[in-house]
Amino acid sequence: MPARYHLRFQLHPTPQAARQAEELAKFCTQARVDEVVLLLGAEEFHTGRQGGQAEELAFETAASATKILREAGLSVSLNPWVTVGHADRGRTDTLGFAPMVDPDGRVATAQASFACPNWRAWLAAQYARYATLDLRVLWLEDDFRYHNHAPLHWGGGFEPVMLERFAAAAGLPVVTREELVATVTAPGTPHPWRALLQQVWRTAQLEVAAEVAAAVGEQGGTRVQLGLMSSELGVHSVEGRDWPALFEALSINGKVAHRPHFARYGDAPGRELSFSLWMLEAQRALRPQHATSEPEIENWPHTAWSKSDTQTWSELLCAQLAGSDAMFLNVHPMQSGHAQRFPRIADLLRRSRPALDWVADHRPRTASTHGVGLPMPQHAAAHVRTLAGGKLAALAVDAGPAADYLLRYGVPVTADEAPVQAVFGQLAWSFEDFEVERMLSGGLLLDGAAAEVLTRRGFGHLLGITGCELIEREPVEGELVEGELVEGGALGPADPYALEYVTGEHLAGEHLAGEDVHLSVNVQPALARFTLSPGADTWTTILTSTQHAWGPGRFVFHNELGGRVAVLAATAPNLLPYDDDGQRLLHAMVRFLEGEEPTLPLVSGGPHLLPHLSHSERGWLLAVANGSADPARPRIALPTAPTAPGATLLTPLTPPISARIEKHHRGLTLVQDLPHRGWLILDWH
Repeated sequence: MPARYHLRFQLHPTPQAARQAEELAKFCTQARVDEVVLLLGAEEFHTGRQGGQAEELAFETAASATKILREAGLSVSLNPWVTVGHADRGRTDTLGFAPMVDPDGRVATAQASFACPNWRAWLAAQYARYATLDLRVLWLEDDFRYHNHAPLHWGGGFEPVMLERFAAAAGLPVVTREELVATVTAPGTPHPWRALLQQVWRTAQLEVAAEVAAAVGEQGGTRVQLGLMSSELGVHSVEGRDWPALFEALSINGKVAHRPHFARYGDAPGRELSFSLWMLEAQRALRPQHATSEPEIENWPHTAWSKSDTQTWSELLCAQLAGSDAMFLNVHPMQSGHAQRFPRIADLLRRSRPALDWVADHRPRTASTHGVGLPMPQHAAAHVRTLAGGKLAALAVDAGPAADYLLRYGVPVTADEAPVQAVFGQLAWSFEDFEVERMLSGGLLLDGAAAEVLTRRGFGHLLGITGCELIEREPVEGELVEGELVEGGALGPADPYALEYVTGEHLAGEHLAGEDVHLSVNVQPALARFTLSPGADTWTTILTSTQHAWGPGRFVFHNELGGRVAVLAATAPNLLPYDDDGQRLLHAMVRFLEGEEPTLPLVSGGPHLLPHLSHSERGWLLAVANGSADPARPRIALPTAPTAPGATLLTPLTPPISARIEKHHRGLTLVQDLPHRGWLILDWH
């Protein structure tokens, strides 16, 4: 099935809208666009929610444009610009909705509370009316959330109507906003109120979703479905989002669409594709199988000056490799209204299609991903331990840092359970004991923060740790740190960590004739200082700037469950300086964790060569993107080299060509240049 383009375009609710729709239809035919997603009164043309004549004009514009576009052979969806509201930006509410209130007590002027009954009734009525048109999807914009509602700090959810709901759930006559914020963000073991607040928020959101779905289903029957745009996982976890329940609430006749956020809004270094690869993979694991995936290729502000065609192309490929049903495109200036004024966009879409169609033909939507598993519980924020109270943003954690660290070093990842898994940071609090034991029975990679958490939880004997403490780079506010190197060169607490010392024998089979190798830990916000059990094998040692031993840097351990553990002292491995030696160490740790029968392809040969590994009834498919601005020649270490791999080179904005590869005892090597943001595709049975 060919790749599908879904083009988001704004029509201005004016008498010229019909002419603009006709022009848009011609553009879509030329650019081979499959569907138009209409916006009305968005961004610069957003005057706030309006009733009366303004509301009638918007509906008439949508109705006439839908008819014109349908007659041109195009599918049509509608993207109402706001649900609760994106941001005030000088707008004010005119319809009497209860406004959002942030944790600090700031009141929005144009953004509504999920608990407001007037807003709920208005939203359901709006969607029900538009459901009478010949539309495929009615989208809920990404403002259907509690966080990120400027100028509110963090977001909303602390309105009087929501506080009343919380007090009732807590069995109290009243709970103040100040008391609630302080309690749910307090340091130490999370107070039960945190989970209760998330339940209250979750319930309110699910109620609205169900009301909108019921209204749309009644008016649109089986013709129209709802769609949801989502944001980053960590902040949705703070909100207490229940992904399966939300998709179920939005489903109409077993159908629902998903628009996952995954692409940076403007020009970004190629290595940022690790974010895109992981966001698509993580959200795949959270949505139901019956939901379609239509990832949004972001672009803000919406002009060619914001994001290069090369970057847009590479993100389109990323989405297609994830098995997406369509590409959701923001490429026209939001305020333009005239599609034909931008022929360059049609050229971009035409030149992108051959590579997208090639991937669509070779990578079935049903393919499964493989790699190091990165478990991401949706309820993770309920378990976070804060260091200082008052900040809801401190509760946002996800597996993104681990994904960046692994992908940028050439290690494929998956959101599914896998023989080797990685847990970094405070995510280690969010698993039940039986889940931790199951992970420790296989291969488990931990950073220093996760190792410290699991040690506190009583799993130290399975990690090879008898003692562990986190040493902050800077003193915690109010803490007096004293100490210096004492007589005889012993380490005092004031001597700072700086280097990681390793000998060549641990560098993934690279025998460096006894050479000493140093890596930097100088900018780590904290390191874990371990006391190790007998049997733990130290691979690197942390040194101070005066070359004194500070503690183990990386070690591995076989535990009594038959599992293998590899631990880094670094508490933010994604902030370590990336280099060749760091890559060799990580590859060696992955091979150790795989045990006697390794299977994963590991990629080297240049900086930021980002892999995506999938398997289907057609066989294996490994895609490698070049996230560096320099050309590279990837080397793929395969424990068992395939007998007849296919090799294809996808160069930005050009048709696919066959690639030249060489086989050797360690795997495969590309013997031609892979350009910036290009993709090498290997497939084998």
